[in-house]
Amino acid sequence: MKNPAKPALPKALTLARHVLEIEARGITALIERLDHHFARAVELILHCRGRVVVSGIGKSGHIARKIASTLASTGTPAFFVHPAEASHGDLGMITRDDVMIALSNSGESAELLTIVPLIKRQGAKLISVTGNSKSTLAVEADVHLDAAVAEEACPLGLAPTASTTAALALGDALAVVLLDARGFGAEDFARSHPGGMLGRKLLTHVGDVMRTGAALPVVPESASLSQAILEISKKGMGMTAVVNSRQQVVGIFTDGDLRRALDKITDLRAAMVAQVMTRSPRTIGADHLAVEAVQMMEEHKINQLLVVDAEQRLNGALNMHDLFRAKVI
Repeated sequence: MKNPAKPALPKALTLARHVLEIEARGITALIERLDHHFARAVELILHCRGRVVVSGIGKSGHIARKIASTLASTGTPAFFVHPAEASHGDLGMITRDDVMIALSNSGESAELLTIVPLIKRQGAKLISVTGNSKSTLAVEADVHLDAAVAEEACPLGLAPTASTTAALALGDALAVVLLDARGFGAEDFARSHPGGMLGRKLLTHVGDVMRTGAALPVVPESASLSQAILEISKKGMGMTAVVNSRQQVVGIFTDGDLRRALDKITDLRAAMVAQVMTRSPRTIGADHLAVEAVQMMEEHKINQLLVVDAEQRLNGALNMHDLFRAKVI
């Protein structure tokens, strides 16, 4: 192999754009070829009483792994089986209630063709994704999905590039259509991704994040301004809730309210918090999603929220720092 030369920037950009154009054309061509075969594949998977088994060898194997992962995370139980391992025992993971999706650009991958008769004999359904509708794999399948591309993006025409991109896009289309057909929503997605950002956003509630008990800054509406300032300093939330005798929220007193009070009140020691608090503050329920608290704070340009029950009794409080700590933001 020759020593690699450093490519000139204009040539590198031209070639890169050419690659993307070829791959984009490959995907676009799939749109016109989607027909009743795709609908039949969706129907087979929706009525599958087992799981979807996705398989492929080489680069198609990598795409198959990704498709299996996408299906599994969007409501369709699926897993990847390596075709070579399948013929050495892993075939036992596949049952008559399953549907297999087999990927091969040529449709003649020996490792896949070895296990196809065994899959069919068990009674499992077979969906093939190939670039050759006349190939053995395409003919033997219950449903064939045509993922052919006019050319590979590789200048040598050898490395699977546009063909694998097309197969991946077809797999994504299957996953999304199945997601929609199952009524799979954002909360369902979050439950299968509890460790990710989306999971935290959709599974974390205000009640999981809010401060309560001794950490909650609160004063009665009869409190002096000095008492309210002391409570703000002690609890470190930049505010204090103000409640009546029934523990219902009647106002909030913040650092901003204090600055405004300094301009209006001459005798701070004699002032009462009820004179300078913000009445009817923004509140939220503990059962709301934490991301809703974020949206409310951003919309109204506030940094703290009081948490109340249906009777407007104070349950807790939270600020942006609490949401940052919970990794909701």
